[in-house]
Amino acid sequence: MKLFISADIEGVAGIVNWDETDPATHYSKYFLEQMTKEVNAACEGALESGITEIFVKDAHNTARNLNPSKLPIQVKIMRGWARNPYLMMAGLDNSFAGAMFIGYHSAGGTNGNPLAHTMNMKNEYVKINGQIASEFLINAYTSAMFNVPVLLLSGDKLLCKEANKLNPNIMTVPVSEGIGNASISIHPDLAIKEIKQKVKDVLGDDLSKYLIELPKHFKVEISFTDHFAAYGGSFYPGAKQTGPKTVEYESSNYLDVLKFLFFVL
Repeated sequence: MKLFISADIEGVAGIVNWDETDPATHYSKYFLEQMTKEVNAACEGALESGITEIFVKDAHNTARNLNPSKLPIQVKIMRGWARNPYLMMAGLDNSFAGAMFIGYHSAGGTNGNPLAHTMNMKNEYVKINGQIASEFLINAYTSAMFNVPVLLLSGDKLLCKEANKLNPNIMTVPVSEGIGNASISIHPDLAIKEIKQKVKDVLGDDLSKYLIELPKHFKVEISFTDHFAAYGGSFYPGAKQTGPKTVEYESSNYLDVLKFLFFVL
């Protein structure tokens, strides 16, 4: 059995400031280590549950954050950006038994995390079918496109609640809760312990319960920070500018949606 793990950092235990997410700053050293530990916990839980292959996508910033030597030898890791529309899910296909998301965070336009955003800081929000879309939702739909169950999510409390609206069976590990520009986190060692245990719990379950139904049609709206970004995005084939800062795009093909987000967002 193969497992796919996508790893971000703004949803790891204790993180609260942008300096702590930037690999170029000394502030990030501790949190890069914590990110690696949380991913490692998921890997260890998976291996103890009978998973034989694990593919990890380093999916934050430079995509060169995790320390590969601190992960089990059964892990393959994709570092760097392939520059295809799958982005944080690059490497996923329908051969995987399930997908897990470690260190994820609330969407731009929400208040569940001081570092809430969606893909970058150039937009105020992204909506899919009227719902504010987090990176988790975008990537969960990518999993659904490949018929891969979404098994587990760790990150902030609000995002975990949103995940369970998508599918109440998704195993969640809320490690923090945003309060204004602050965050209340559980102990980092407890986060590691709970991630490992929840991975074992979910892999002992019927994985078919964790499949997500992909919508039949998609209406995407991006609200940009700068009006000229919306103007530029309106030239993408099929897109239209609907306001000074907003662009919309519709399709019944989710890969087309991913391409739109890749080139316009």
